[in-house]
Amino acid sequence: MNYNFDELIDRTNTDSFKWDKYKNRDIIPLWVADMDFKAAPPILEALEKVTKQGVIGYWQTPEELVDVVVKRLKERHNWEIQKEWIVWLPGLVPGLTLSCMVVGDEGDEIMTTVPVYGPFMKAPEAAKKKLVKVQMKLEGNRWTLDFDAIRAAITPRTKMFMLCNPYNPAGTVFTKEELQTLADICAEHNIVICSDEIHCDLILDETKKHISIATLSQEIANRTITLLSPSKTFNIAGLGCSFAVIPDDATRAKYANLRYIVEPMISAYAYQAALTAYRDCDDWLQELLTYLRKNHDFVLKEVNAIKGLSMQPLEATYLAWIDTRELGIDNIAEVLENAGVGISEGGFYFDGKGFIRLNFGTQMQRLEAAFERIRKVFN
Repeated sequence: MNYNFDELIDRTNTDSFKWDKYKNRDIIPLWVADMDFKAAPPILEALEKVTKQGVIGYWQTPEELVDVVVKRLKERHNWEIQKEWIVWLPGLVPGLTLSCMVVGDEGDEIMTTVPVYGPFMKAPEAAKKKLVKVQMKLEGNRWTLDFDAIRAAITPRTKMFMLCNPYNPAGTVFTKEELQTLADICAEHNIVICSDEIHCDLILDETKKHISIATLSQEIANRTITLLSPSKTFNIAGLGCSFAVIPDDATRAKYANLRYIVEPMISAYAYQAALTAYRDCDDWLQELLTYLRKNHDFVLKEVNAIKGLSMQPLEATYLAWIDTRELGIDNIAEVLENAGVGISEGGFYFDGKGFIRLNFGTQMQRLEAAFERIRKVFN
């Protein structure tokens, strides 16, 4: 089936978090990780079916959804999990915070690499833990982990490493060797790994393959909390359906108990959308990836043609990570907004001062219009 990803959908004045940030202003929003494409038709039909029933009450997890997830992880990740390892969540960000809450004691350290997805820097604080940040490093044209810096930053109070794979921002898909090195370090120091893998189905570089760190060995699986969701892949983030895979019984029991106390139940809409996405929408996903790859190539070429801007090719995600340091402009987000383009400023969201993040999960027509405006500012 051919899906029309070029269709322009008017999201203005709809209370859209992405679009109404710039209400009544002529700004093309390319900031928050929310694509401008309609969800796949089977998902929309599933949501309509829930509405037609008319009773919006509490729901339990559909058994078919559990079966579909187990099958998907085996087929796509080469990971055989047990059904009982899954803990359902109303969002991946709450899953990050829960992970920080269940590991270690108050005042213990949680390490992550930066720049990184903003909630990674908020979750430890919410869990009354100390955040330890280690800089990513650029090797060639690829952002990766600095293992020497990671080793040097570990103390006896380091209890968790928060990994983002594929990486947000910068789009790295970590290799088996990179993951094994990190896993070995964590095992040596008895550190639990929380692995956010929400972008695992959005691989742009067809020579790369996503590997869940928990698949490296049973020992590593037993010290890993893996967070997954269909939300970014199928553009259903507003519905709130994610899950953690936790093989260790004690960690999972603590996690599930805390989740029940501090987080809301998942709605019928969210469960049905997740089930339908994973079961019925892989053809839509393949067409989406084809479209995103063209968008990525366009953005990469445009950015690197502008003096003062540079971008490395992404291996995954639809979030361009753009180096603006040569420009020497501190208020880059404001400058671009004044030119009619809304982006995420790296320093505010990711501890990535001197960079911007641009969401190219939108129609090519909008990207072309945005870069016409950007070129006028910097050329």
